Amino acid sequence: MDVTPLIPQGRQIIESYGGGGFTVTGEAYRGSILVLPDWTGAWPLGGIDELNLESLEPVLTAEPPVEVLLLGCGAAMAFIEPELREAARARGVALEPMDTGAACRTYNVLVAEDRRVAAALIAVD
Repeated sequence: MDVTPLIPQGRQIIESYGGGGFTVTGEAYRGSILVLPDWTGAWPLGGIDELNLESLEPVLTAEPPVEVLLLGCGAAMAFIEPELREAARARGVALEPMDTGAACRTYNVLVAEDRRVAAALIAVD
């Protein structure tokens, strides 16, 4: 029995990470990135300590709206300030911090389920 998930047409899929970058739907990216179901772009954060509400604005204003934002914090999960979580929640987005690898895998599962998910991923070596 084939258990390969069916990916909805036109969705961004994270194929690999590491070495300071990512491959998403056949395109290579250096550094940190934002991934939404319908687009991927550079994210100018060098580390999770630079995270603030302004850095999440492309996700918070996405159309259609994102429900869950997976925060790939780098090599290990990091603490996210409660004020930042609350500010994102007030805009309808739940923040879920985890290490970058877990965020990549979780994003792919949720996008295969056609969920409105995004990933903000700090690059790892």
